[in-house]
Amino acid sequence: MPSGWHFLGRFLRRGKPFLFYFDIVKCASPLVLLEFQCPTTQICVSKCPDRFMTYLTASKVPANLEYYRQFCVPEFRDVSKSPIEVLKDKECPAMLFPSTPLARRCFPAIQAKKGVIMVGNETTYDDGHGNRRNVTELLEGARKANVVLEMRQLAMKIFEDYTVSWYWIIIGLVIAMVASLIFIVLLRFLAGIMVWVMIVLVILVLGYGIFHCYVEYAQLKGEAGSDVSLTDLGFQTDLRVYLHLRQTWLAFMIILCVVEVIIILLLIFLRKRILIAIALIKEASRAVGHIMMSLLFPLCTFFLLCLCIAYWASTAVFLSTSNEAVYKVFNESACQFSGQTCSPEKFNTSNVTKLCPDAQCLFAFYGGETAYHKYLIVLQFFNVFMFFWLVNFVIALGQVTLAGAFASYYWAFKKPDDMPAFPLFSAFGRALRYHTGSLAFGSLILAIVQVIRVILEYLDHRLKAADNKFAKFLLSCLKCCFWCLEKFIKFLNRNAYIMIAVYGTNFCTSARNAFFLLMRNIIRVAVLDKVTDFLFFLGKLLIVGSVGVLAFFFFTHRIKLVEDTAPSLNYYWVPILTVIVGSYLIAHGFFSVYGMCVDTLFLCFCEDLERNDGSPERPYYMSPELSAILLKGTLEPSKNTDSQG
Repeated sequence: MPSGWHFLGRFLRRGKPFLFYFDIVKCASPLVLLEFQCPTTQICVSKCPDRFMTYLTASKVPANLEYYRQFCVPEFRDVSKSPIEVLKDKECPAMLFPSTPLARRCFPAIQAKKGVIMVGNETTYDDGHGNRRNVTELLEGARKANVVLEMRQLAMKIFEDYTVSWYWIIIGLVIAMVASLIFIVLLRFLAGIMVWVMIVLVILVLGYGIFHCYVEYAQLKGEAGSDVSLTDLGFQTDLRVYLHLRQTWLAFMIILCVVEVIIILLLIFLRKRILIAIALIKEASRAVGHIMMSLLFPLCTFFLLCLCIAYWASTAVFLSTSNEAVYKVFNESACQFSGQTCSPEKFNTSNVTKLCPDAQCLFAFYGGETAYHKYLIVLQFFNVFMFFWLVNFVIALGQVTLAGAFASYYWAFKKPDDMPAFPLFSAFGRALRYHTGSLAFGSLILAIVQVIRVILEYLDHRLKAADNKFAKFLLSCLKCCFWCLEKFIKFLNRNAYIMIAVYGTNFCTSARNAFFLLMRNIIRVAVLDKVTDFLFFLGKLLIVGSVGVLAFFFFTHRIKLVEDTAPSLNYYWVPILTVIVGSYLIAHGFFSVYGMCVDTLFLCFCEDLERNDGSPERPYYMSPELSAILLKGTLEPSKNTDSQG
């Protein structure tokens, strides 16, 4: 079937600017949303039809036939052919109806009179096959065709925006990477100051966002159309329309106010715990300072994850496209051949078209009828399972490597003299040589839980049309339980990998020891783990917010110095969202190193407390600064001053 975009590009300059659908009713087919293509012949015409007419009636009057021919395919020449043969070969449409051009397409001239939908003052029409149909079918087909048009236009405009702004997006991501690196370096030397500066800047950035939303909300007061509600406007592909509504800026302002209040309240209630978390972050900064290569290690993990994604995607495509394309008979009316396989080359000469004139031989899927293809969904699930297993293994390898490097810093009696020459490479080598089985086992447990969640989502999708409320309730409970189980296993695995890096024990032993160690220090876990996570989240929020605001002012031409440099875009939110998402991933990569360092030092600190008592015979390995804060000054500095060299 020829594409409408191909015809428009080919005939626009030949005096045929409008796309005409042979049977727009077929655009209401579900295939439209799957393939973004109406399953009917489409040609370009110089003007849209302005009357009701069928080919059967037009063929009897030469003047009407001459008018009708301009809506047939260009190859149609033989007017002596019978109407049945012409319609069978799809050389001309079965009927015409009054249409109006919209976005260079011929859509039914729909009008409503006293609540009745009409086309050309008619409520019914002849479909060209001797049947009377309601014009509401034309309306439904026009709606689906319009959806295809809007989605294609949206996709094309987004693609155009990427083609003219990709290098600016890369510059924005580079700025995010540099900002993250500078932030981490400053955190190494000015941890306490940087944390409080970060907190203040986050509050100020959110405050500016609230002020900006209020200014936009106030400026739109009294403007025509600005008081339309979001529900009345509905979905619009041009998102700039929403920025002209007061309700949009009011919603943004309320959301930012809620976030601002929550952050301020958390800071008030956690102010003492923040001081403890800052001490741990300072110690983590010293560890990262001695192992600077750890900041680049996420690039290695990212590369391995890309390989896993490439493996999964190529295998999934190979499975889904294995064997040959299968075509099946599709029809609108009852037909005994419906659903049977067919050959597009021989279909027009077969008996199917004689017994079922409206039948079509369309692509169904790739595959066949063998046992292999019947169980193809099982192979796809296995491919998904392997994908989860490999991804979890790569993440586990990165975690145990970082944990091993930072543990070598903590357990060095004289820091950094007792540390290995290359702690990161040494930890990576130990992980591959001694702990591959433990990492694979821990990843396997997590992968099984994740695959079960995928199966539950698949069942939920299949049961959406069912009316069994008990089954839906049970499925929702199972989804919630397995979500919680996945979160718990991720937390347990992370700490188990730290114990593996420290002691070299197997996964089960490490997981048990880590769990009971954390339970014996549950108060410290609640105080430090979540507070440090909250502070790191504020850091990521600051970097993403700063780069996002800069991208917003740049791509909306609000920076006077580079106003002429910024590209002209269809949707400026496309590069802005891309920069924001990319900046978050970059910042998350840098802060994940700090997060793993904090978790490792904290677990080593808990283990240090249980193994040692601070006496000269069994001195603590922690630094004096860390012991002074975490032990609330109960230790004498002299007990562990010598331990630091």
